[in-house]
Amino acid sequence: MKHFAAAALALSMLPPVAAAEPELQISRAGTRTANSASAQNFTGSVRVEMLYTPAGPERTSAGSVSFAAGARTAWHTHPLGQTLIVTAGVGRVQCLGGPIEEIKAGDVVHIPPGMKHWHGAAPTSAMAHIAITEALDGKAVDWLEQVSDAQYGASQAAAAAGPSQAQRLLGDVAPKLAQLTDDVLFGDVWARPGLSPRDRSLITVSALIAMNRPDQLRSHMSRALDNGLSKDELAEALTHLAFYAGWPNAVTATGVAREVFATRP
Repeated sequence: MKHFAAAALALSMLPPVAAAEPELQISRAGTRTANSASAQNFTGSVRVEMLYTPAGPERTSAGSVSFAAGARTAWHTHPLGQTLIVTAGVGRVQCLGGPIEEIKAGDVVHIPPGMKHWHGAAPTSAMAHIAITEALDGKAVDWLEQVSDAQYGASQAAAAAGPSQAQRLLGDVAPKLAQLTDDVLFGDVWARPGLSPRDRSLITVSALIAMNRPDQLRSHMSRALDNGLSKDELAEALTHLAFYAGWPNAVTATGVAREVFATRP
């Protein structure tokens, strides 16, 4: 009995066994799959890459959504709201009864719970955003009817904006090349989720600096600023490339950057 009591006393003095701590999780870039969004709930070319799917008691998910030019969601609501972080390009968002708002890289949009709305790319620009959504009783979204062309206003916006840059430069001589530039290069390749529009801009600007193509570089530097690159980052890129692509190419690129930067805040 004495031995039993001693053992019990010893056990009572041991620290309590803690519950197993959750492990740190890292989802590495390049390991996630991007899938085409359902045509039932989206219009146009849209790709969705889930960044985090909740497990256990957690309720918040995060996904990266890439919209080709003109693509958008259907009307929908979220029971606990949603936050959008625009990571690249130019887009649109509208709540029922409100104006269509333009959104750009770096903007953060919060949609309150239950508010009927839609969001997507601008008519002539791709757009990507991260969507952070919390589920209520396992449900994060209620999908409604599609956004019509009239509601989206694509034709009116396109008419107001006039012809695209490719159409202005190429359309009178090579209309098919202008169409391919708009629909395939910028409408498809630039909207692919494998690289963000920001990264694609940095690659394109670097290639044009290296090849000494100032005419094309001018428009792509402006696009790079729209896609989230800063003036300092572009200046650093051309400085870095001077050692690899040659001093004359970097000097030419500096002149182009001076022109573009002077037109931007």
